[in-house]
Amino acid sequence: MDSKNYHEDLSHIRSMMERSSRFISLSGLSGVIAGLTAIIGALYVYFVFQREGISYLDGERNILGPALVKELVLIGITILIVAVLSGYIFTAHKSKKKGLKIWDATTKRLLITFAVPLIAGGIFCLALLYHHLFVFIAPATLIFYGLALVAAERYTLTDVKYLGYLEIVLGLISLFFLGWGLLFWAVGFGVLHIVYGLIMHKKYK
Repeated sequence: MDSKNYHEDLSHIRSMMERSSRFISLSGLSGVIAGLTAIIGALYVYFVFQREGISYLDGERNILGPALVKELVLIGITILIVAVLSGYIFTAHKSKKKGLKIWDATTKRLLITFAVPLIAGGIFCLALLYHHLFVFIAPATLIFYGLALVAAERYTLTDVKYLGYLEIVLGLISLFFLGWGLLFWAVGFGVLHIVYGLIMHKKYK
């Protein structure tokens, strides 16, 4: 009996230590929604290309005009906002369900650690945009996003780093297939997020 209580106490202490040092309320469903949003966005961009007379799947590289580049940037920002909002809603719901605070010292450390490589990547992509090096933007977003996930793993679920590794590898591969960024982008931000989200939802629901 004493032995049983001892193990239960240890388990409780371990759980409390984990909750105090790691943000464990990340929702798998938010990953699925983010992935679906990215795929819908990629499909929309594909039809935008068709509207502009650009046949993306033919493999012909085209020069993008300023108006089209501006539209693509707005689409990217819209996708990001939808993904972040859905992530917050699902994660807040999961935190409330578990009786945990969504905003505490651990959350702040997680966001800061995640934001540093992400902001650096964002500025790097703005520089690529400024110099009209559009073909490098998709690989750069995948690589810096992957680095942000790997860095953030320290303050959240360990599994996050595996998604980060895959994003980095995919981004590096896409550097050798310039001009196919939309396809790699759809796989990295769409398919990988959906698969990751479903696995996380099943593992931590």
